[in-house]
Amino acid sequence: MAFENLSSRLQMALRRVTGRGKLTEKDIDEMLREIRLGLLEADVNLRVIRSFLANVKEQALGEKIMKGLNPGQQVVKVVRDELTKAMGEKTVGLAYKPSGMTIFMVVGLQGTGKTTAIGKLGKFISNEKDKKRKVMFIAADVYRPAAIDQLKTLGEQANIFVYEEGQKKATDIVKRGIKYAEENKYDVVIIDTAGRLQIDQEMMQELKDIKEIVNPDEILLTVDAMTGQVAADVGLTFHEELGCTGVIMTKLDGDTRGGAALSIRLIAGIPIKLASSGEKLDSLEVFHPDRMAQRILGMGDVLTLIEEAEEKFSEKDAMNLMQKMLSGKYNYNDMLKQFKMMRRLGSLSRILGFIPGLGQLRKQMQNVDEKEVYRAESIIFSMTKDERENPELIAKSSRRRQRIAKGSGVKVSDVNKVIESLNQQQDMVKQVAKNPNQQPTIPQPKVKKSKGKGKGKGRFRY
Repeated sequence: MAFENLSSRLQMALRRVTGRGKLTEKDIDEMLREIRLGLLEADVNLRVIRSFLANVKEQALGEKIMKGLNPGQQVVKVVRDELTKAMGEKTVGLAYKPSGMTIFMVVGLQGTGKTTAIGKLGKFISNEKDKKRKVMFIAADVYRPAAIDQLKTLGEQANIFVYEEGQKKATDIVKRGIKYAEENKYDVVIIDTAGRLQIDQEMMQELKDIKEIVNPDEILLTVDAMTGQVAADVGLTFHEELGCTGVIMTKLDGDTRGGAALSIRLIAGIPIKLASSGEKLDSLEVFHPDRMAQRILGMGDVLTLIEEAEEKFSEKDAMNLMQKMLSGKYNYNDMLKQFKMMRRLGSLSRILGFIPGLGQLRKQMQNVDEKEVYRAESIIFSMTKDERENPELIAKSSRRRQRIAKGSGVKVSDVNKVIESLNQQQDMVKQVAKNPNQQPTIPQPKVKKSKGKGKGKGRFRY
C-alpha cells in the first residue's frame, strides 16, 4: 500500500505525544523530527515539508493546545488537518456539463499508466449510480506502439466504444471523433493523448492544438504515485502549458513512497480528483484528502469501505452473512460467498487498512499469500453438499477430512486450517457484537518447544 513507511513513521512520531496530559516544546520538537524523516523518506517536496512542519509546530505550541485538557490528542488532530490540507483539503469531483456532451482530455508522461487510467475512468463514469452516461474513447496516442490496441482491449472489457483511425494525424482523428460522438449522442468523450518519456515542445504543441479544437471540460493529468516529488515538477509544467484541471493518481496501491500525492497539490496547484488503487478496471476511486490523511495516521477509512461495499454487493447479502455468523449457522457455502465478496474489494490487507484499530493486524497480513484463499476454495469444492451445509460433519470425522484433502490435492492440516478459520470468524464476530469498541482478539499460532539438544536446544517451531 502507498504511504506504508510514511504511515509507520508518523504513527511512531505521534505516539510520543498521544495520551500525555502535558506537553513541552521538547516533546513537540522530537515528534517533528520523526515526522520530518518520514516525509523525506516518502520523497515529499522540500518546500511542502518546510511549510507542513512550520504549520504543525505553530499550532502545536499554541496556548490553547499546550494548556488544554488533552494536548496529545489535539496535536494528532493538528497533524491530520495539515496532511489533509497538503493533499487538497476538499474532495473535488469531475466537472460534467449540465447538458450536452462532456469532453475529458487525459494527458501525462509515458509510463504513468495513462491509457489504463482512461479505461478505468470510462468504467468509473459508466458505472456511477443513478447516472446513465454513454461513454466513448478517442484513440489519439498515435506514436506509442500498441497504444491503440491497448485502448481497444480496455474498451472491450469496459463495454465502451473506441473511435480510432490508426496512426494518422492526432488532431484530425480528434476532430472526426468528436463529430462522430455528437452524431451518435454520446454523453462523455475521453481522449487518450500521446505521452513521451519526457516533456518536449513537439508533444506539448500537439496537446495545445487538441485543446484548442475540442475545448475540453477537464484536462486530467495522470501521475504515477511511485515518482515521488518529481511528479509535482512534471505537474507544474503541464499545468503552466495546458491549464490542467485535475489529477488521476495511478499506482497508489503499489509499494510507493507517497511523495507525489503530498506534493502535487501545493506545488502544481492541481487537485487530485481520482486515484487508482488496483489493477482491475473498477479500482478507480474518488480521492478524499481527509480520508486519506486518516488512513496514513492509522485511523482507518470506514466510509470509503462502506461506499465500495455498497457498490459491489447488496446490503441484503452482507446482512445475511452477518446474521448467520452471529446465530452460529454460518457454513462453508457462506464462506465461499464471503470469499467472492472480499475479492471484489481487493486484498485482505487492503480491506484491513480501512478499519480503525487493525493497523497491527494489517501488517501481519502483508505476508499472507493470497493463494491461500484459492486453496481454501478448492478444499470447500471437494466437500459434499451435506458437508458444506453442516460443518460439524467434517469437524467430527477424520475420514471425511482425509477424503477432502485427497480430493483437493492438499494436506489434512490444510483442511483443518479451513475448519479453524470458520470457527475463528464466528468467534470474532461475536466478540465485536458484544464489545463494538474493543479490538477483537486475534488467535496466535501454537508454538511448540523443540526437544533437541545442542544447537537446536531452546529453539521454537510452529
